[in-house]
Amino acid sequence: MSLNWGTVPAQLRVSRVNCRGLACLLVFTVSVCGSAPELCPAACICASDILSCTNKNLSRAPGNLYKCAKRLDLSYNRIGALEPEWVPVLLEKLETLLAHHNSIGSIVAGSFATVPNLKHLDLSSNGLRSLGGPVFQELRALEVLLLYNNQIAQLEPSAFGGLHRLQKLYLSYNSLPHFPLDLYSGKYRLAELELLDLSFNRIRALPVQRLSSVPARHLSGIYLHGNPFSCDCVLYSMLFFWYQRRFSSVVDFKGEYTCAWHPRGSSGLPLLQDGSLNCSESTINSSFQAFGAIQEAQVGDRLVVHCDSRLGEAGTRFLWLTPDGRLLQPGGDAGDVRVFPNGSLEIAAAQPEDSGLYSCVAIDDRRLLNETVEVRINVGNFTLSRSHAQEAFNTAFTTLAACVASIVLVLLYLYLTPCPCRCKARRRKRKQNQSGAHASILGSAPSQELPADEKKAGTGKRVVFLEPVHEPKHSQNGKVKLFPGDGVIAESILKTTRTKSDSDSVNSVFSDTPFMPST
Repeated sequence: MSLNWGTVPAQLRVSRVNCRGLACLLVFTVSVCGSAPELCPAACICASDILSCTNKNLSRAPGNLYKCAKRLDLSYNRIGALEPEWVPVLLEKLETLLAHHNSIGSIVAGSFATVPNLKHLDLSSNGLRSLGGPVFQELRALEVLLLYNNQIAQLEPSAFGGLHRLQKLYLSYNSLPHFPLDLYSGKYRLAELELLDLSFNRIRALPVQRLSSVPARHLSGIYLHGNPFSCDCVLYSMLFFWYQRRFSSVVDFKGEYTCAWHPRGSSGLPLLQDGSLNCSESTINSSFQAFGAIQEAQVGDRLVVHCDSRLGEAGTRFLWLTPDGRLLQPGGDAGDVRVFPNGSLEIAAAQPEDSGLYSCVAIDDRRLLNETVEVRINVGNFTLSRSHAQEAFNTAFTTLAACVASIVLVLLYLYLTPCPCRCKARRRKRKQNQSGAHASILGSAPSQELPADEKKAGTGKRVVFLEPVHEPKHSQNGKVKLFPGDGVIAESILKTTRTKSDSDSVNSVFSDTPFMPST
């Protein structure tokens, strides 16, 4: 019995065509994804588009991989380095690659050329020490990169170059000593980065001033707990501001933010505990002002305040609530105050009555999310305040300079005046010179050195007392004072040597005959 295709209903002919189409599709799939023997390597377990090759003592990926796989697990092997073609098969559909818990110590540029469409890459728990050069530049579609629990101590600015779609980067439990600010500014900035995990590294200080320019949608995803921070009021002010903004990175790990006054301090102080650092209110307000939570303006100035919301600007509606209770929307007319579509608030000519607490409400209807951002605006004559402050500073500086000058003068007086001991020595020497002069006047002749036997025989001494000379009031009666100005001639003990003469007599050294001045 033969079948006449002309008598077959049209529905059956359509079914036949569809069956042939499915057969062609099956042949195309087999040709693209590989032949039957290559569907699942012997060292792997395959489940649909998932390949699991874990704990198989592999040093590289198998060569006969299923080309249509979307997920490849190579964890718990002994892969030592990532080099070009370490994945020998081009896997254009692969989206997830797991290579954690291996022995990967280095990554060479071009290592991911065979997996260009990855979205999720896990290289955690390996032995990486540094990342230099654009080693991930082929992964243009990468969204999540896990590098935690390595030994990374150095990151080149270009290490993540080309990852324009990267949203989450995990770098916790490494040895990074500095905050990688290049991820948020510069040539290699990651514009889509929403989460950066830097917890439990070796970061001691943060570039707070430069972080203040990073939008809140990036700041809210920075995790910094577990680092050995140095106690600093500026750092405390920034984290306190994040805590008030209810950033989950600070709220969820509040107890793990600690600091130490010394680099080798063993016990850390709770950084976010009230009063632990005793920081001044002015320091905290300065940080709030740097992050835009406090805005200041002169009277009559134009002021523009941005609504720094974590929701971003795409698909978000913005509302502003003024201190007097007015609700402002983009396009509305409220005099000198208006709201732009991007959420910024403009005050054309600021006045003191415009001061107060403003609230920006960001609403994302698509994701059913909303956030309120509060900004305090202060309007006043800050030039006058600054002049008073400058005057007070000048007065304080003048007083300090006067005190320093006084101290210098006192030190000069104490240490540069002649020593009293030297003065006494000079006076003593002067008196000795005067006594020598007296002796030269009173002595008859210098003593002569005699033999020792004669000195023994003639050791007689004469003590002479000089009587004071009383001057008459009107005349001197022929007597002249030897030392004018002295009332009494000092008592002297004159030692004389006894000399042998024919009469063996001793001549007095003094003469009773008064000295008469020559006329």
